[in-house]
Amino acid sequence: MKHSHGRVVDVTTLADLDRRLAGGAQSLTGWRVVGLDLTERGPALLERSLGQALFLGCEFADGYDDDVRRAGAIVLPDIPGIPVDTYRATLYSPGDLYDAPRYDDTLDARTYAWSRHGTSPEDALAMALHDHHVDAALAAWVADRDVVGVMGGHALERGSTAYAAAARLGHALGDHLTVATGGGPGAMEAANLGAFLPDGLDGALARLATAPSFQPDVGAWARVALDVVGDTTDGRESLGIPTWHYGHEPPNVFATSIAKFFANAPREALLLEVCTAGIVFLPGAGGTVQEIFQDACENYYAGRTAVAPMVLLGRRYWTEELPVWPLLKALAAGRVMEPHVHLVDSVDEAVEVVRRTLSRRDGGSLPAR
Repeated sequence: MKHSHGRVVDVTTLADLDRRLAGGAQSLTGWRVVGLDLTERGPALLERSLGQALFLGCEFADGYDDDVRRAGAIVLPDIPGIPVDTYRATLYSPGDLYDAPRYDDTLDARTYAWSRHGTSPEDALAMALHDHHVDAALAAWVADRDVVGVMGGHALERGSTAYAAAARLGHALGDHLTVATGGGPGAMEAANLGAFLPDGLDGALARLATAPSFQPDVGAWARVALDVVGDTTDGRESLGIPTWHYGHEPPNVFATSIAKFFANAPREALLLEVCTAGIVFLPGAGGTVQEIFQDACENYYAGRTAVAPMVLLGRRYWTEELPVWPLLKALAAGRVMEPHVHLVDSVDEAVEVVRRTLSRRDGGSLPAR
């Protein structure tokens, strides 16, 4: 996640552009003008200094795009046939991805289908540009937030005891922190659900249990969740960072902001990077184990002030079923990360570890939500 340095101005509406120009702006250096119809603005733009200005997916009157380039700006046109906005300036909302009654017609499903067949150089460029701009939007979104991660398996079904525990974990962490997950179903959805709901968690769990899994019908699974969202007032924010690489895992709708990527490797790295308040790892399989040791690698080489707590929840699971804990504990021995690696057996213990760590970091107090 690259943070911008210097003056950067994102202009995404004609009204904002006109306001800035009328206000006396004489230089557009550092401006990113995104997706605007500029067919009637060419002369006004050329009256200003355009060096290092960036025009992304904008429409110009004939010849003016070349004039703007000659004036020192960079002009990148729309790439035709792409279902997503390659230059989007904000994260997705659930409504952006679930924008049709039938799941196969939604932006999420159409984009996954396109990505599986998008093999041309233009398609690859569109995906890279999209992920770059989602990365920038994510950096802006997390800048002033304390983010705690909850990682776990996608196969966890609604109605199960483990799903309810993951939801209670997200709810308790969400009282003081912004919860981030991989944005998918299962444990990820449960944690986003708990973080989102200010109250009424038991009732929501009962409603969701009527559609236990996204298989075989994503639409039915999503509809009951969207109904819960629609009936919730003052829902709390949380973050999901899913990927179309795992297109068979639909995004959950309880993450109020969604940074969805095409490429999985940078998405995994960003998911761990934004969790500055630490990560709780629930039982999971290959993806969760990968995240544990990817996070461990970051902490292994981190300086004393950069280490974030790692909490493995489920003693028997992480010592017997998938014995990650002995290797993680051996890896941490003698390192700065050693006191920040924890194995616990309950949601309350996991929450207490995160709270205690942050309380020490923040001088005895926790941030209010």
